[in-house]
Amino acid sequence: MVRGASKFIVVALVVLSAATPAIAARSQPAGATVAVSALEAGLLAEVNQLRAKHGLASLRLSRPLTAAADAHSRSMTRRGFFAHESANGSAFWKRIRNYYGSKGYTRWSVGENLAWRSPSTDAATTLQMWLNSPPHRKVLLTAKWREIGLSAVSVASAPGVYNGLPVTVITADFGVRG
Repeated sequence: MVRGASKFIVVALVVLSAATPAIAARSQPAGATVAVSALEAGLLAEVNQLRAKHGLASLRLSRPLTAAADAHSRSMTRRGFFAHESANGSAFWKRIRNYYGSKGYTRWSVGENLAWRSPSTDAATTLQMWLNSPPHRKVLLTAKWREIGLSAVSVASAPGVYNGLPVTVITADFGVRG
C-alpha cells in the first residue's frame, strides 16, 4: 500500500501455510529499541539486496517507522485481525504518520507490506511471498523509498483470524520525507 500526493493503492496479503523452523522475533516493548530480531535483520538484508539488483537505493532502518511497524504487528496479534487499517479502522498512513511525522516536510510518502505465517517464517520466504503479489512487489520496488521499519512479532496463540494458532506477523513500513 502506498500513500503519496494523490496515489492510494490498496493491497493486502494474507498468507497461511505449513510450519517452518522458529525464528527469533521481537520481544521488547513497542518503540523501546531499534534492535532487530534475526528475522527483521534478514528481511532488511533481503529487501536491500533485491533493490540493489533493480538499481534502487538501499533502505536505512528508521526508528520511527520501526516503532509504527511494531505497534501494528503487536495490535494485530493481540486483537486477532490482519489488515493495513488500524484496529480503530483508520487508514494505515494515518497510523504511520503518528510515528513518522509529515509536519515540516515538503515531501512525505509511506507504504506498507504485511505478512503472517503459522507458526513462523524466515526472511527469504517472506520476501518471496511479497514478490509473488504484484502490489507488494510494487511497494518493495518503489524507487522513492529511503527508509524502512520492520517488525516481526511471534505469539504462541493468537485470537481472531489466527484461530488460536501460533503465528508470526510481519509489518514492513516504508517511507520518504524531505
